[in-house]
Amino acid sequence: MESSEQVLKVMQKAKAPMSAGQIAELSGIDRKVVDKAMKQLQTEKKIVSPKRCFWEPAK
Repeated sequence: MESSEQVLKVMQKAKAPMSAGQIAELSGIDRKVVDKAMKQLQTEKKIVSPKRCFWEPAK
């Protein structure tokens, strides 16, 4: 499974906006990999930021 898919699944399960650090901690993925995956998800418009430094899946 690709890291961006893993990040998105963790965010969907959480049902609340999360920071990259929280996602890294829950998924066991390195923080730098999480940041890169989130950047990709952001450009694909699959995640949105309801408040600064917190992200959730796009609706």
